[in-house]
Amino acid sequence: MLKGKTALITGSTSGIGLGVTRALAAEGANVALNGFGDAKEIEKLRSAIASDFDVTSIYIPADISHPQQLVGMIRRVEDEFGQLDVLVNNAGIQHVAPVTEFPPERWEALIAVNLSSVFYATRAVLPGMLKRNWGRIINIASTHGLVASPEKSAYVAAKHGVVGFTKSVALETAKTCVTCNAICPGFVLTPLMQKQIEARIEKEKISVDQARLSFLSEKTPSLEFVTPEQLGALAVFLCSDAASQIRGATIAMDGGWTAQ
Repeated sequence: MLKGKTALITGSTSGIGLGVTRALAAEGANVALNGFGDAKEIEKLRSAIASDFDVTSIYIPADISHPQQLVGMIRRVEDEFGQLDVLVNNAGIQHVAPVTEFPPERWEALIAVNLSSVFYATRAVLPGMLKRNWGRIINIASTHGLVASPEKSAYVAAKHGVVGFTKSVALETAKTCVTCNAICPGFVLTPLMQKQIEARIEKEKISVDQARLSFLSEKTPSLEFVTPEQLGALAVFLCSDAASQIRGATIAMDGGWTAQ
């Protein structure tokens, strides 16, 4: 379905971003990976995607908290592939603390990565998409773009901002073949979540299964984690012709979290 198209996925060296990248590549899209990690491991991922799906894949280690690096990455993708058709704004960071104890520098960092990067990337890719009259912008928000939790003020504020920004861009592009939508995952079993589970195991002296159930029972009626593969499949659908009139939507994939 996406043969001949090019996709850039931020924060795609692990977790959700990697799942989305593989799903898009499986549909024939050439892909640009971005994120941090061990250089040798990232090269293995990039090479595997290229060989598994017979596509071209590149890796660009831009720090998206710096607008110049982010825009430079987008221009490099456009230069190398001739166009950028699918943008997935996925990269995100987290910090947990009460508002009164929240370090200002962590607030600024979260807003820069989780919200401002979405603006700068979208602003950079839209002219090309509008000129070609086709494009897909998919913002990975969060259930925290729809509801809140304590001690996550910066993350909640940023993700609510992403949801609002998505709607505005969708309205501005409503009469074109460019769409902009947001996916709002619940708990996803990523390396970041695994670290939280391990921390709970250590703190509460419980088993892995007990720790996972403890996390899920707090928010998720299904008692199941969302998988990166499921989120990748949803991203692929949003790129399809069938989804051409899904515009400005916030699609929750959260095991029932926001249905409560």
